[in-house]
Amino acid sequence: MIEPSLYTVKAVLILDNDGDRLYAKYYDDTYPTVKEQKAFEKNIFNKTHRTDSEIALLEGLTVVYKSNIDLFFYVIGSSHENELMLMAVLNCLFDSLSQMLRKNVERRALLENMEGLFLAVDEIVDGGVILESDPQQVVHRVALRGDDVPLTEQTVTQVSEAPLP
Repeated sequence: MIEPSLYTVKAVLILDNDGDRLYAKYYDDTYPTVKEQKAFEKNIFNKTHRTDSEIALLEGLTVVYKSNIDLFFYVIGSSHENELMLMAVLNCLFDSLSQMLRKNVERRALLENMEGLFLAVDEIVDGGVILESDPQQVVHRVALRGDDVPLTEQTVTQVSEAPLP
């Protein structure tokens, strides 16, 4: 029997329709080098890009994935991980991005809004621990973080109109 753990997510990946990395965040040392990570990403893309299923077991890992137009979203956990938990993370990420990009979830729009993607993933998963699965909360928190413009980049009017803490 394997001890339960909060560290459920091993990686979050977004690949384009050629299998090239647009975003990758690994939360453990399963693939310690970039070369090993890229080889794993090519392998996962080759196994999943022509199928309609949502889950795969690959190299001893559970992979849940979703494709949209020219993007492939992957959430990876260990082989004993609950697929529904991983799917909740995947759906939260996709739905959050869909709201942030105004339903235009495709490569160009994603590349133009990478800071929102980084913030969203950080709100959903931290160090492999799932923090949030509600896309509304994620979008709200990302919007709050986006409002934190450094004082040096604000105009005098913005500073004078800001409420005092």
